[in-house]
Amino acid sequence: MDEIAVLIPCYNEAKTIEKVVRDYRRALPEAAVYVYDNNSTDGTAEVAAAAGAVVRREYRQGKGNVIRRMFREIDASCYLLVDGDDTYPAEDAREMVRLVLDRQADMVVGDRLSSTYFTQNKRRFHSAGNMLVRKSINALFKSDIRDIMTGYRAFGYLFVKSFPALSKGFEIETEMSIHAVDKRMHVENVVIAYRDRPEGSESKLNTYADGVKVLWTIVRLFRMYRPLAFFCALAAVLFLIALGLFVPIAGEFLRTGEVPRFPTLIGCVFLGMAAVQSLFGGLILDTMRQKSRHDFEMSLHSAQARLEDLAGDAYPHKPNKKEITNTEATLKSVPIR
Repeated sequence: MDEIAVLIPCYNEAKTIEKVVRDYRRALPEAAVYVYDNNSTDGTAEVAAAAGAVVRREYRQGKGNVIRRMFREIDASCYLLVDGDDTYPAEDAREMVRLVLDRQADMVVGDRLSSTYFTQNKRRFHSAGNMLVRKSINALFKSDIRDIMTGYRAFGYLFVKSFPALSKGFEIETEMSIHAVDKRMHVENVVIAYRDRPEGSESKLNTYADGVKVLWTIVRLFRMYRPLAFFCALAAVLFLIALGLFVPIAGEFLRTGEVPRFPTLIGCVFLGMAAVQSLFGGLILDTMRQKSRHDFEMSLHSAQARLEDLAGDAYPHKPNKKEITNTEATLKSVPIR
């Protein structure tokens, strides 16, 4: 088991990966540096191995798939996730690791948006997209995560081993943020420096296609993690539509005693029934969600026990209280010269 594992997912980052590996080996000399190559065609894996990283591969394309394999295969007390494009300076790594190891943070978010991101980032609409995603998630989930889409994060063992990585691509950062908020994980924000990619290095993030995926992920996870709010909102919309269609029919019936638009009236009835079903569906799903949260808390106990077993294997002899007492007594009996 590693004390610190630096995780670097890579796809065609041969221009920058050598510097990234060397920087993080210098900043965290006690850490194991893992590079997971995601079907690169430019020799990224070979460059990373020559720089001193442990290189492994994920053959299913997509950053979410890479992170899923990383989290499954590696055991560590602290995980530092960083992109291989050299946009995140290694100088901030020590503070992020400290918050996990010393303050028991479950996730530490490298906050680019509070520092140099808006002056360094050259891609159109990325800044506006990041702000939109951050405000949406913080409003919907009542959180205070300052950078949702950052690729620079640190995690504790319990977060990594309890995180269900479902997304395949860049939506994985959004999923990690919402998971941490919903499960009441201890989240810290650290303001980090950010620099644009060096010349010749190209981003793999598609502004529009991946942006739509991220927004859809927010809606999907809001439905999963806040089913009562989601389905109550849906019920309210259906009820208002039904009411809007019903009011003219009711007014006409009061004036003439006739209902000439039966199809509209039938549609109102069905919309009202759908609203009621949506409301009760939300109540049922919210009850199931509460049960799921209970099961999740119990799974944390199992993960904690496994962490202690792994730590015991890594450090096989830990002095017990009796040994500590005997040692103290021996030290007191030794005269000071």
